[in-house]
Amino acid sequence: MAGPLDQYPTRAGVFDETVAGDGAVREAYRQMVEQFEALGLEDVRSRAEYVSTSYHDQGVTFDYAGEERPFPLDIVPRVIDAPTWAHVEAGVAQRVRALEEFLADVYGAMQIVTDRVLPRHVVTTSAHYHRVAFGIQPVNGVRIHVSGIDLVRDGDGVFRVLEDNVRIPSGVSYVLTNRRAMTATLPEVVGTHRIRPVAAYPARLLRALRAAAPSGVQDPEVVVLTPGPFNSAYFEHSLLARLMGCRLVEGRDLVTQGGRVMMRDTHGMQPVHVIYRRVDDDFLDPVAFRNDSVLGCPGVLSAARAGNVTIANAVGNGVADDKLMYSYVPDLIRYYLDEEPLLPNVDTWRLEDPSHREEVLDRLDELVLKPVDGSGGKGIVIGPQADRAELDALRERVIAAPRGWVAQPVVQLSTVPTMVEEGMRPRHVDLRPFAINDGEKVWVLPGGLTRVALGEGELIVNSSRGGGSKDTWVLSGDGRRTRVLPRPQVAFQTASAPQVAQKRSEAEPSEQEQQQQQVRLPRAGGAPC
Repeated sequence: MAGPLDQYPTRAGVFDETVAGDGAVREAYRQMVEQFEALGLEDVRSRAEYVSTSYHDQGVTFDYAGEERPFPLDIVPRVIDAPTWAHVEAGVAQRVRALEEFLADVYGAMQIVTDRVLPRHVVTTSAHYHRVAFGIQPVNGVRIHVSGIDLVRDGDGVFRVLEDNVRIPSGVSYVLTNRRAMTATLPEVVGTHRIRPVAAYPARLLRALRAAAPSGVQDPEVVVLTPGPFNSAYFEHSLLARLMGCRLVEGRDLVTQGGRVMMRDTHGMQPVHVIYRRVDDDFLDPVAFRNDSVLGCPGVLSAARAGNVTIANAVGNGVADDKLMYSYVPDLIRYYLDEEPLLPNVDTWRLEDPSHREEVLDRLDELVLKPVDGSGGKGIVIGPQADRAELDALRERVIAAPRGWVAQPVVQLSTVPTMVEEGMRPRHVDLRPFAINDGEKVWVLPGGLTRVALGEGELIVNSSRGGGSKDTWVLSGDGRRTRVLPRPQVAFQTASAPQVAQKRSEAEPSEQEQQQQQVRLPRAGGAPC
C-alpha cells in the first residue's frame, strides 16, 4: 500500500517541517505519519471531505472571488515539539511586553523620542496614531489585551516575526473549531499524541477582560461589540461571546449617559464596564472619529477617558503594528526590557530612508513590497511574480509616498504536507500565536492559527487569496501517549453558532466601510438594522 509521503517532493532552500533534507521524517511527525500510513490515502481523503462538508453545514465558510466556500481546514495537522514551542512562547510574550511599554510611552511622555531611540515622525505620521487617545490611562496598565503575532520559518527553520497584530487580531475561533473538527475526524491519531489543549482560551480571555474593569467594580459587565452579522468575522464574535458567557452587542445597543456606558436590554438600561470591541477605531465613536459611523457608540471614548469603561484592545494600538514601526521593534525590546529579541524580524528596508529607497527601487523585481497599514495580504507586491507594468506602477507609488511602504526579501516560508488532489504535497504555512495579557502575565495560547497557501508555490496564505488553515499541535513532553484515549466530549458545538456564511476572520482595511453601508439594509424579515 502506498504511503502518504511516497514521492513527496522537497525543495532546496525551503525548510520542510515534516521531512528532512535526507528524506527522513522528523521526530515530531513520525508517529502521525505512521498512523496516516495505516489509515491509507483513500480513508484520509474521505475524512478530509467530511471536514469540508461539516464546516459548510455549520456556516464556517468564507467568501472567495464572490463565492461562499467552506473555510478550508487541511486534515494534516502541523506539529510543533515542546522545546521549539517554549522558545516561540517566550519570544511572543517578550514582544507583547515591549509593545505594551511602547504604547504607554507614546501616549504619554514620549521618552523613547527624547532618548533618540525612535524618530518622532515615525510615530506621528502613522495613520493609526490617534491623538484623541493621548493621556488615557488603562486601569491595570494593559492596552494589548489580545494580540496575534504572525510568524514564519525561514530556510534554516528559524522562526521570524512577519508582523504584529495588536489592534483587533482575529482568527482564534478557527483555532477552537479546528481542534474540535480534528478530534472528531481523527480520534485515533489525536488520542495517541499528548497535545496541549486550546479550550482554555475563552476563560483566559474573560479573566483578562474582567481584570481590566474600572476600579471599584466588583462584578464587571463584559460585552463583545460586533459590527453585526454582515461582518466577515461575525462567526468569531458570536462564538467567543457565547463561550465567555457575555452579551454580544452592536453599537445601537449601547448609549452613554453621564460619562458612563449603558446597555439596553429587556430590563431597561444596564451598566457596561468592559467592551471587547471588534470594531475598528475609525468606526468606534462617531464623536471622536467618523461622524457617519453607525457601528459604534457616541461618547464611548470620553467614558474611557473618565475611567468608567475599559475598551479592549485600546484605541490607538495600531501605531504599534504599523509595518514601519515593526522594523524598530527589536530596538524597542532592547530599550524597554534591556533584553535581546528572542524572535528576529524579517530583514526590512524603510523606504522613507533615501539610501534604502534607492536600493529597493533598483531591485523591485527581487523583493516583496508591503503598504505599512495594509492587512490580509492586501496591497502586497511580490517582485518576482509581478510583470513590468505592475512594477512600474509600484515604483510611482513608492516615489510619491515612501513613508507608506516597506520592503522585505522573499522569504521561502516553511512547508508542511497538505492534502491536495495529487495527494500529500508540501505547501507554505505561517503561524499566528495568540497572546492574552491580564496585567500580571502574558499567556500564549499553545499553538495558534496555522494558515496554509493551498496553491503550489503560493506564498500568500490569506484566505482572501485562496488560503486555508491547519490544526496546530503543540506537543507536551515527548508527545506520545501509551494508549488510545476515548474521544473527549467537547463543551461547545460549532453547529450552534449562527448559521450565516462567513469570510475568514481577518479584517481587510475596507471591510468595515462595506459593513457601514450594509448595516443600513433591511434584514431578511424586513426590519431595519
